[in-house]
Amino acid sequence: MEKVYSKPSMLPDFSNGWCPGCGHSITHKLLAQGMEKYKMSGESILVVPVGCGTLSTCTGWFDCNSVATAHGRAAATATAIKRCCPDSLVVAYQGDGDLASIGMAETIHAANRGTPITVIFVNNNIYGMTGGQMAPTTLIGQKATTAVYGRNLQEHGAPIRMAELIAGLDAPVYVARVSLHDAKHVMQAGKAIEKALDCQVKGLGYSFIEILSPCPTNAKLAPVDAMKHIADEVVKVYPLGVMKNLVD
Repeated sequence: MEKVYSKPSMLPDFSNGWCPGCGHSITHKLLAQGMEKYKMSGESILVVPVGCGTLSTCTGWFDCNSVATAHGRAAATATAIKRCCPDSLVVAYQGDGDLASIGMAETIHAANRGTPITVIFVNNNIYGMTGGQMAPTTLIGQKATTAVYGRNLQEHGAPIRMAELIAGLDAPVYVARVSLHDAKHVMQAGKAIEKALDCQVKGLGYSFIEILSPCPTNAKLAPVDAMKHIADEVVKVYPLGVMKNLVD
């Protein structure tokens, strides 16, 4: 049990500033555990654009090199860093509005090139930090500040399933979707992140982990209810599992 509950040394002794029940804190711990386990001969470098996840670089919550890049451009920046520092462990950490909307072009082309980086995609179905606007991943019927009556299929289109989209490309070697809605799935998420990092350490290619994460503040739900919402509704739209595995 000590291994499960101990704090990774990569996370300094700072109090986080996320909303109660936010999934970023859980994801950060899982990522820190994986990055400590799977190291490369070079440095570990975290690339974060604009969004709630940016706090990991701006406040020094990760004890590693980090780069804060423009909104949506993490995949492009990570590609440049990896080409300049091929022996470094390079991780792009992005939210759904950032990766699937503003950074869609960068995301797709990095994956299509098979750039040997690891992408951690936190999908909470909303633009979190900027006020709760509708994201490409927002569910049908879900309300947002830019869809006050709820997302509808005719006007807004269907939610984009990024894991399936990435898995359909030739170059990616490992693509999975996991969730944080209970302890069992948190453990599974940690294993998937470790698998993705291992792909990079072994030089196998591009890996992508989509994480279904709660955003209680914008969902206007209590933290426990936000987790239940993922289990009851979100996974129906975003099925969990390994979408592509070319490494085993």
